[in-house]
Amino acid sequence: MSNAESMGESIADRLAAFVADTPDDAIPETVRTRAPHHMLDAVGIALASTRYDFAHKTLTALRGLAGEGTVPVIGMPARLPARDAATVNGLLCHGLDYDDTHIGGVIHPTSSVLPAVMSAASMTGADGRSVVSAYVLGVEVAARLGAVARGGFHQVGFHPTGMIGVFGCTLAVGRLFGLTRGQLANAQGIALSMAGGSLEFLEDGAWNKRLHPGWAAAAGITAAALAREGFVGASRPYEGRFGLFSAYLGKEAGRADLGLATAGLGEVWELMATAIKPFPACHFTHACVDAALALRRDGLDPARIRRIEALVPEQVVKTVCEPEANKKRPANSYDAQFSVPFLVAAALVRGRLTLAELENDALGDAGILDVASKVSYRPDPDSPFPKAYSGELIVTLDDGRELRHREHINRGAADRPLTNADIVEKYRANAAMAVGETASARMEAAVLGLDAAPRAADALSVLSPSVR
Repeated sequence: MSNAESMGESIADRLAAFVADTPDDAIPETVRTRAPHHMLDAVGIALASTRYDFAHKTLTALRGLAGEGTVPVIGMPARLPARDAATVNGLLCHGLDYDDTHIGGVIHPTSSVLPAVMSAASMTGADGRSVVSAYVLGVEVAARLGAVARGGFHQVGFHPTGMIGVFGCTLAVGRLFGLTRGQLANAQGIALSMAGGSLEFLEDGAWNKRLHPGWAAAAGITAAALAREGFVGASRPYEGRFGLFSAYLGKEAGRADLGLATAGLGEVWELMATAIKPFPACHFTHACVDAALALRRDGLDPARIRRIEALVPEQVVKTVCEPEANKKRPANSYDAQFSVPFLVAAALVRGRLTLAELENDALGDAGILDVASKVSYRPDPDSPFPKAYSGELIVTLDDGRELRHREHINRGAADRPLTNADIVEKYRANAAMAVGETASARMEAAVLGLDAAPRAADALSVLSPSVR
């Protein structure tokens, strides 16, 4: 039993109080500075995503439902109604699987919370400082709720970003709406029936996962709006008999630690434990990719490889190692982003892992596919998962010699963070794929200066080329 339960106070009540009562200046300056860099990272990914079919088909579909609105779509000549804009912006931020990840929660928080607060800012006229605060608090909630499951959602076929993102979005939007503690608690009960996100896309590289954060953002806006008008939601959305963790974790429900939902609120800032990705692929694969690049730098010749054994956390095997046939010959770029064999092989053959290694020419590269066919896996008994996503490669050469490299803590994790300068560099590279240098610089300045903006919606209007 958690402290909240023993005191007769639900987790939803505790989170509501945290979001309602935390003043802007209680968020440390280091966190307030880091937050716009996470936003900028997501904006850069969204810009790069506009080059792909999934972005344009989604925009066309949603524009056809409700027409134009007031909220800018990142990098695209469109403004949509608040919920539709949040849906498309979430898809863009998550579209390349290159967005930030809270390691313990195994969740991509910014790709849902940022679109949600962008839309709420347009609806409320909030200033930039209020929007940054709402974003940070939404991330804090999502990270903790994700951590409760301790990796369990993936084991039963759910994507935590979809399952958990709606609650962070609900509270972030609710703060900007000015909801009371009671309304914020109620909003979480409403959001319980909006949580969703299947991992079935892993079987065929379908586009579903891209939609999850945007759907969570739109649902969060809906839940907050309903709570504002007095719609009654479930009172125990997390610890209840059919609450989030009991209902959705199923046989894995016993691993849940409800105390993590409220641990360190206002003292430990989980945004600082949210990793920025150095590679455009599932975060579970990054340590193995870095191991491959390290071996390549040390002189490993891919032509001499007889076999490769990858050691990965047991909890991620279903996501990035199985089914083996799919992983060794991915059908499309999304398939490839969740494949340890393919990504390791691409890094070894090309000496890098960028978006270019996910294009069709790489997917059909005979040299990459040959190396991928030689990759097997086994669970890593020494993995620190979920604190970090470890990876190790053991390579056997054609003369019987064995080479190995281990990355115990993945790059980008809290103990190995990318710097703010690294994030800006990543943003500029992604933005350059879609917009010119002048537009990129204007967007960068708007996002990094958001905390001081008198009106957030005006500052963020530059993110769409349709808004002047």
